[in-house]
Amino acid sequence: MVHAVQDRVGGALGWAPRPAATMQNNIVWRDGVQVMRVDLHMHTEVSHDCRTPLRDIPGWMLRTNTRVIAVTDHDQQRGGPELQAIIRDQGLDDRLSVIPGEEVTTSEGELIGLFLQERIPPKLTPEETVREIRAQGGLVLLQHGFDPLKRYRLRPEATERIAADIDIVETFNSRLSRHRWNRAAAEWARARGLPMSAGSDAHTLRDIGEAWVETPFRTVHTPTQLLEALREGVVAGRWTHPAYAFGQKQWRNFNSQFRR
Repeated sequence: MVHAVQDRVGGALGWAPRPAATMQNNIVWRDGVQVMRVDLHMHTEVSHDCRTPLRDIPGWMLRTNTRVIAVTDHDQQRGGPELQAIIRDQGLDDRLSVIPGEEVTTSEGELIGLFLQERIPPKLTPEETVREIRAQGGLVLLQHGFDPLKRYRLRPEATERIAADIDIVETFNSRLSRHRWNRAAAEWARARGLPMSAGSDAHTLRDIGEAWVETPFRTVHTPTQLLEALREGVVAGRWTHPAYAFGQKQWRNFNSQFRR
């Protein structure tokens, strides 16, 4: 785990980042092409239920070859821009890409907006939430929408109402109750010709990158670039039963207190 050194006078965010040259940088090649992992669903300390420090994430991204992530904190958007600033301060703009996003609590379940410029308030209808995402030039991502045991999944009737407005479907989520719900999402996406994504739904640092799309390396700064990367990629990941994942999260959070 990478830690930044606290410094009251250094860095735009009040801390001095660890030099990029000292971080483990795992580069992967397949058939002569550099590839990377893309994780479009994860949480940070900005979420009410997560403690992952933003300053630790760049080092973990390099270590796991997860070169593109979307920061999708619960009903908060500021985590993405703050992490972008950290990456800029570390001189990693040419290696890592962060998409500002938000996992929005609509009146009928959660929906993810990507490439957001500002926070979208919770409790809007799914249709209103889609309009807010579109007004910011963002993309609509349907995440864990087919698992009936997911407490905050978007309700099936709402999914059907906004189906024509969905840009990306998460077809591998590491924390579903059963892996077959990932397969159901993939079938739904294929029937509509929609790009597929993967999301670790990470709530600890070590979970980031447990679900991914492997695609040729590139930096991603626009919706068009992301959609191209997804269409050229392959969805994969590691599924962990939610009960085990919850226990693992509690242990990792407890253990991290003694590493700082």
